[in-house]
Amino acid sequence: MRIEIKRAIYEKNDQLAAAINARLRARGVFTVNILGSPGAGKTSLVRQVAERLHGPLAVIEGDVSSDIDTQALRALGVDAWQIETGGDCHLNAPMIEAILGKMDVKDGSWLLIENIGNLICPAEFVVGEDLKLVVSSAAEGHDKPLKYPAIFGRSAACVLTKLDIAEAIGFDEGAFRKGIETVAPGLPIFPLNGRSGAGAGKIAAWLESARSAVRK
Repeated sequence: MRIEIKRAIYEKNDQLAAAINARLRARGVFTVNILGSPGAGKTSLVRQVAERLHGPLAVIEGDVSSDIDTQALRALGVDAWQIETGGDCHLNAPMIEAILGKMDVKDGSWLLIENIGNLICPAEFVVGEDLKLVVSSAAEGHDKPLKYPAIFGRSAACVLTKLDIAEAIGFDEGAFRKGIETVAPGLPIFPLNGRSGAGAGKIAAWLESARSAVRK
């Protein structure tokens, strides 16, 4: 019985997510679902690529509680909107549907969705995105791809952050990349310095290319 209930929840979510994606695509909106642990650098990624992507952009910030990141992005002039789940460990399609009803997402926009900090649940739920992007930091350790294969396997690319502290904490980038190749062969990996923005240009260019491929 539990399996049937879980299946029904997933099916209903997936149907709504597909409808959301179809509506957004019809308006030329390209949607990116950004996943990763708390503190991995998801908001830093949003901040850095927002400065480099071409065209209008809107952001949905997901958190269990508080709107700290949303306010920080708004202070930079980013059109950011907040979802507080009140305890849920991931965003889902009904949450996105509800917040989109309050937003004024322009045709041809980028829509970046920063999901709840979690390496498990957010990977299981689609929310209407065109692609998933996983952020992983050196501070988390090089074993994360092998420990959490689903989130890497379901993502279109990985952003690797905080490499400036890799030596100090014993992060083995080679082992990390080997783990990625084991669970998600060929997955692009983009190093990013969230403070200086080094690497953000390549990520933005890759996203522009991904959007162009969808529009063809």
